[in-house]
Amino acid sequence: MNFLEETKMKLGYVIIYVSDVEASLAFFEKAFGLPRRFYHESGYGEVETGNTALGFASHHLGAANLPAGYVKADHLTVPLGMEIALVTEDVQAAFDKAVSSGAVALKAPMEKPWGQIVAYVRCPDGLLVELCSPIQA
Repeated sequence: MNFLEETKMKLGYVIIYVSDVEASLAFFEKAFGLPRRFYHESGYGEVETGNTALGFASHHLGAANLPAGYVKADHLTVPLGMEIALVTEDVQAAFDKAVSSGAVALKAPMEKPWGQIVAYVRCPDGLLVELCSPIQA
């Protein structure tokens, strides 16, 4: 039995620390069509993305969780060296919708050598998002 089988580990959440949780939830609803599944006024909310939740926590909660500090994505002029990927059959339409909803276009849709279509946008809260087609096995 390997470690994952023993511990039954799985990726449960990706949480982004942001200045305005409500605004990030609204942006993800509008730009990507991801419905809000949870919000608490203490500074935490989630959008529905499938098996793994995409959450947003306020910088206030981030400071409480990480008192030594952390890099705030929305305070940088360039994106952090990490991204989330949203998979769609129509990358161009998703890219256009995200940009018209307030995302910054970083890289227009392009085809990767393995045939996948990929584009990149940066959300108002600083998050780097890859919009991509499914990988064909």
